[in-house]
Amino acid sequence: MKIAVVYFMIGILFGLYMSIFHVFTLTSVHAHLNLLGWMSLAIAGIFYILFPQLAETGAAKAHFWLHNIGLPVMMISIALAILEVSPLFFPLATIGGVVTVIGIFCFGFNVIANLRAN
Repeated sequence: MKIAVVYFMIGILFGLYMSIFHVFTLTSVHAHLNLLGWMSLAIAGIFYILFPQLAETGAAKAHFWLHNIGLPVMMISIALAILEVSPLFFPLATIGGVVTVIGIFCFGFNVIANLRAN
């Protein structure tokens, strides 16, 4: 839950920066930070709090690390690609996205395989 709040603060500051300086070229980065960082991780965190047996699995640990390695790589790479720093950042963004998606699928598998009705 704490890392979700960190993503929320970063995403909101990003939005404030864009609003103050009227620079909206990085809107997709702002949206992904808030949706994949804040909302997705907060919802996953709520699952892990409500159903602690889910948090004890290897899939939960894989989800956490893959999501929190892939997302920053993807966000930074998308921003640098949009800013045309180097074309190298397009494939790096894709790699970060794939790592994030694998993490999210670990969460999905965990919920489907291990969530039991009480």
